[in-house]
Amino acid sequence: MNLVIVESPAKGKTIEKYLGKDYKVLASFGHVRDLPTKTLGVDTKNNFKPEYVIPIKARKTIATLKKEIANADALFLATDYDREGEAIAFHLIEAIKPKKPIKRITFHEITEPAIKEAIKCPRDIDMNLVDAQQARRVLDRLVGYKLSPFLWKKVAQGLSAGRVQSVAVRLIVEREREIQKFKPEEYWSIEALLSKDNPPAGGQFKAILTEKDGKKIDKLAIKSDKDAQKVLDDLKNADYIVSEIKIETKKKYPSPPFTTSTLQMEAGTKLGFTSKQTMKLAQDLYEDGLITYMRTDSLNISPMAMKAARNVISEKYGSRYALPSPRFYKTKAKGAQEAHEAIRPTDLAVVSDQIRISDKHTKLYDLIWKRMIASQMKEAEIDETIVKIAASNYGFASTGQKIQFDGFLKLYNGLKKDIELPNLAKGNKLSLEKLDKFQHFTEPPARFTEGALIKELEKRGIGRPSTYAPTISVVQDRGYVEKAQGKLLPKDIGMAVNDLLVEHFPNIVDYDFTARLEEE
Repeated sequence: MNLVIVESPAKGKTIEKYLGKDYKVLASFGHVRDLPTKTLGVDTKNNFKPEYVIPIKARKTIATLKKEIANADALFLATDYDREGEAIAFHLIEAIKPKKPIKRITFHEITEPAIKEAIKCPRDIDMNLVDAQQARRVLDRLVGYKLSPFLWKKVAQGLSAGRVQSVAVRLIVEREREIQKFKPEEYWSIEALLSKDNPPAGGQFKAILTEKDGKKIDKLAIKSDKDAQKVLDDLKNADYIVSEIKIETKKKYPSPPFTTSTLQMEAGTKLGFTSKQTMKLAQDLYEDGLITYMRTDSLNISPMAMKAARNVISEKYGSRYALPSPRFYKTKAKGAQEAHEAIRPTDLAVVSDQIRISDKHTKLYDLIWKRMIASQMKEAEIDETIVKIAASNYGFASTGQKIQFDGFLKLYNGLKKDIELPNLAKGNKLSLEKLDKFQHFTEPPARFTEGALIKELEKRGIGRPSTYAPTISVVQDRGYVEKAQGKLLPKDIGMAVNDLLVEHFPNIVDYDFTARLEEE
């Protein structure tokens, strides 16, 4: 009998059904060793050596695993394929100290072929990944353990600081201060409602004022009602003549399949899910063998999945929607682990109607399926027509668009409506139906949604796919940030904590410092 250890019972149950009677799969229930809760647990005088303990909640699990390994022929460590999973595998060996052959196996998806292939190709523990996870854990402990007592003394008991969470709070606080300092500027736009003079006459269409005396008008150039009225007066007896028509076919390409961050953003926007909720649902789908590993910043897709996508596209939408050769994407995320895959269904022939878990699981699976399939569909082709209209010494512009081929838009992001313009030619005289002025005000930068904050953290190279959702949860649980109408707002205590940390520990909450640590 061979013993296989995974993190969770749900994942274990799926794997066990593929391996048969010669394998027994048990769960570690997450980490089995960690730094102590009541002391620093890092020997700062001995090269920052971590001093691990087995938490009380893990002791029973360790005892069970030790007993089982005594009767096993070999030990397979099948924890997740990332730094955290590698560290769990390492700590399991340290805690159990097995005297049997140890084999580390990894896989992107929990399917029968993937599991059986992993069993055939075991490897050693990757100590580079383990050391990377340990370095992060030690840094987080040093930052939290040294800064938190400072906050207890200066602000209130029970507060905490962290390498990533404090930077996330800083982003939210600084955005709020930008909003508070913002002074709106008034500006006006001029819009003409025009129609074609001569038969065959088309419908009416709108054109926006864009030029004066041959020069582009800046968005904020017309600053008052008086200025806007002057433009209307200048145009009182003007003739509106088509001066230029430009037609261009533009190609619109699909987005790549999901990474952890883009899945959380899109599920927030389209489904109204929080990042924490999205990750829990994705974890369930992964452990049920329905999607690939959900903590990833890679955009790679296996050749087998690309071929399957092409077959699905040809069958469901017709061969003209399929690509002649696969479309590849390159990640822009700093420090991305390119050996991983993007998030995709393990079997693209399985559509959301066949998922029998819950309505929310079905919706998330459907989003992942559509995004993956769309990423391998042909691009959309859109004819864009720009019409320039001269009126006295002013110039107007109107843009029309017509979809020539919908491509991936048939499936994802919806069909854009055609914006119809009448059949026009250079020199056509147009009738002015109406000339209007509209008042506007510049708007402050938007508060962060969870998705927008994740995007900002990723752009700056702060945190990892595994930390985004927990970070957003922690800053809300600590009372530093609250959510109102889907937007993240700093509370007074969050602002006070941020100001103290920026004043006394500027390096720790420096954006570049945190990103540099991730890189190095």
